Amino acid sequence: MATTNTENNQEPKKVIHREFTGEVVSAPGQKTIHVLVKTRKMHSKYQKQYWTSKKYAVHDEKNSAAVGDTVTFQECRPFSKTKRWRLV
Repeated sequence: MATTNTENNQEPKKVIHREFTGEVVSAPGQKTIHVLVKTRKMHSKYQKQYWTSKKYAVHDEKNSAAVGDTVTFQECRPFSKTKRWRLV
């Protein structure tokens, strides 16, 4: 009879949160900033590099970020309809 040790020796799963760095482009309200993240990609057929950008709504608990700052943020639980990121 084979015995398994998976029940007794299980380690808790490590949660990996995505992290991005970008520039603050607006601070519309309290505890919210919008961050623009630029990413360099390569075209699959023509092998030419090009830039793409995306704007993220980030939760800023202390209202510490100002427009023009470079910030790092990571994935977290949803704070609102659009905010799923928090400032690191």
